[in-house]
Amino acid sequence: MKTFAGIPEEFAQESSAKVVLIPVPYDGTSTYGKGADKGPEAIFDAAENMELYDIETDSEAYKNGIFMAPAVSEDRSPEHMCEAVEAAFKPYLDAGKFVTMLGGEHSVSIGAIKAMQAKYADLTVLQLDAHSDLRPEYDGSACNHACALHAASKTTNLVQVGIRSMDTVELPFLNRDNLFTSYEIRDNATWMMDVVNCLGENVYITIDLDAFDPSIMPSTGTPEPGGLLWNETLDLMKMVFKKCNVVGFDIVELAPIADFSGPDFMAAKLYYKLISYKFHL
Repeated sequence: MKTFAGIPEEFAQESSAKVVLIPVPYDGTSTYGKGADKGPEAIFDAAENMELYDIETDSEAYKNGIFMAPAVSEDRSPEHMCEAVEAAFKPYLDAGKFVTMLGGEHSVSIGAIKAMQAKYADLTVLQLDAHSDLRPEYDGSACNHACALHAASKTTNLVQVGIRSMDTVELPFLNRDNLFTSYEIRDNATWMMDVVNCLGENVYITIDLDAFDPSIMPSTGTPEPGGLLWNETLDLMKMVFKKCNVVGFDIVELAPIADFSGPDFMAAKLYYKLISYKFHL
């Protein structure tokens, strides 16, 4: 039985685990660098070498149980994939699990957010990303990675952090009160609290790894200079988990580079940190 980070099987059972991890190795609509479909497996490989005691929270979060669900492998079309992700989330949400996902390109989040909305009518989506991803459609599909947050901008309280690249077609869909670009936050000492003050009670977090600066996270399909750094991102996440009911999260867009494992390990560490914050803050 394959388990996340090689944890003992007793902590990886579907019936008892509090956390469900859904891998979605999909890269059907990326338009620049390819390889996001290899992201989940690279994270799993890196996690095998990760120490599971978290110094910061004085915890071993895996003991809450992490069940690795079957991967969503649907790739007939972006639309079919989004439907399959939504369907994969539903039974675990109905069972009261804390549902998480590893992509895959960012389009995989469309189905996840839709499933979360069905359970939480007052959903806030917190997006960490270099790109706003608000296009109504791209390359003939509304389920393109460039459209990942368009529906959420209309149907949820969308809060965007780290944005530093977008197209003019996206401007009508911005909520500027909930937008924290990388240019603005560097000159705002209170930006983290400002972000938290925009959030509602129930929060789903979607993290495109290109939110991070390429100096620490080069392994993405569309890297952008001027991004977030590790410690400031964790500081924000701690504030969010303390104040809000984080109902789930995803981490997407790792496009691993051969023989360069640092970014893979960082993504695995980020996943485990968020689990630690959920249960041990």
